[in-house]
This record gives sequence, structure tokens and C-alpha cells, in this order.
Amino acid sequence: MDAVIAVFALLFVLLFGLGAYATVKAVGAAKRGVDRGITQARRTVEDHTLRAKSFAQPGAAGELAQLRLKLRTSMRATQDALNAAVAEDESLKESVGLFERLTAHGHELDDELKRLESEPDRAALGERLPGLRERTERIAHAADSLRWAARDRARRFADDDLDSLSAQIDLESGALRHWTAPEPHPASSQQPSSSAQPASARQQASPPQSSPPAWPQAPAADAATGGQTWPDTAQSGSAQEPARPAITPPAARPTYPWQKKPRPESTT
Repeated sequence: MDAVIAVFALLFVLLFGLGAYATVKAVGAAKRGVDRGITQARRTVEDHTLRAKSFAQPGAAGELAQLRLKLRTSMRATQDALNAAVAEDESLKESVGLFERLTAHGHELDDELKRLESEPDRAALGERLPGLRERTERIAHAADSLRWAARDRARRFADDDLDSLSAQIDLESGALRHWTAPEPHPASSQQPSSSAQPASARQQASPPQSSPPAWPQAPAADAATGGQTWPDTAQSGSAQEPARPAITPPAARPTYPWQKKPRPESTT
């Protein structure tokens, strides 16, 4: 009874632990989803704000907004492209590492541009704008280069795969259409057919066939044998030697001097 209670207690603890683990994982996934949604909403709001400032504010403030919007758009597009391509092409991991280093410079520049938006000294801000513009162009150009290189690589692989697939399809199509009989050789068309040759030529060309030997004729019926026939070998032998009786009589027994002469039987 104690063993059964211990087993049930162990099962209860295991189920409770699994439930707690599943709850923690679900809460973490929900929290990450909420954070992702908040971050996406914040980015959308900031992008719209920067776009509005670039059109509404003239001078250095508007140009700073344009630089920030250009930098953020280029970096975000490159990040999405690399993250989507590295799942299919493992060789892009080095490009992802380079982009992470470039991202650090991009965040630093974006923070600096954001601080300069509230700068009251417009003259000093105008003096620093050429350097900020150059840095923004360099970082955006590097990000665009990585993005377009990844896209060109993916398109090149797709083109190579399509070329190989097209060649295989053409080969298979040719094999499926190969149902016609082969054309006759030129040598066979020059030789006249046997049906076109005259009968006399065919008879001369064909080798003489030996006629089968005739069946041996039966010899004339003998009066002594009652008309029985024998094979051909017996017929040839009878032509050379005289006919012999079918049964040979026994030879005469030799007589010896000690034997008595037989007496004639009495007729009385």
C-alpha cells in the first residue's frame, strides 16, 4: 500500500512540474510576443514621426530626420534579408557577423543624430551636418551592398537550379518522344531484294540440294518364302550368293571304329 501511495505521489509531482514548465514557457512566449509587438509599434511610430519632421521642419532639423529615416530603413531591410537568407544558405553566416558589427556603428550614429535633434545651436549643427551625412551614406551603402549581394546570390542559385532542371526536362522529353523506328542504312537500300531477282538467277545462286535417297524397292516375292520381303541388305546379299535355307541342318556326327553298326530292323 505504501508503494502505491509513493507511485501516485511521484506521478503528481511529475505532472505538477510539467504543468509549471509549460506555464512558464507559455508566459515567456507571450511576453516575447508582446515585447515584439511593442517594439514594432514603437518603430512604426518613430518612422512616421521622422517622416513628418523631414517634411515639416526646414533646415538642419529636417535634414537630421531624413538621415535617421534613411539609416533606419536601410539597416532594417538588410537585417530582414540576411536573416531570411541565412536559413537556406549557411555561407551567409560571415555576412551576418559583418552586419552585426555594422549595426553597432549604425546604432551609435542613430543615437548621435537623435541627440542633435534637440541641439539649440543651429550654426554648430550646420557645421557638423556634412560629416554626419557622409557617415550615414557610408553605413547605408555598406548595408545595401550586403543586402543586394545576398539577393544576387540567392537569385544565382535559383537560376542555376532552373537551368539544370530545364536540361533534365528537355532530355526526358526527348526520351519520351523516341518512338519512331530507325531509318534504313544506305547499303541495304542499294542491294536488290530477293523478290525482285528473276527465278532463273535465284535458281543459279541457290546451291544444289541433294534429293533424299529413294526408298529401297521390295524384292520379288519368292515362292518358298510366300512373298515375304527383306531389307535392302538381304537383297544385295541374295544377288551375290545363292539363297540359303532359313534353318541350317545339323552336321553329321563322326563315327568311331568301336561303335557297332546298327542292325536293320526286321520286317517280320
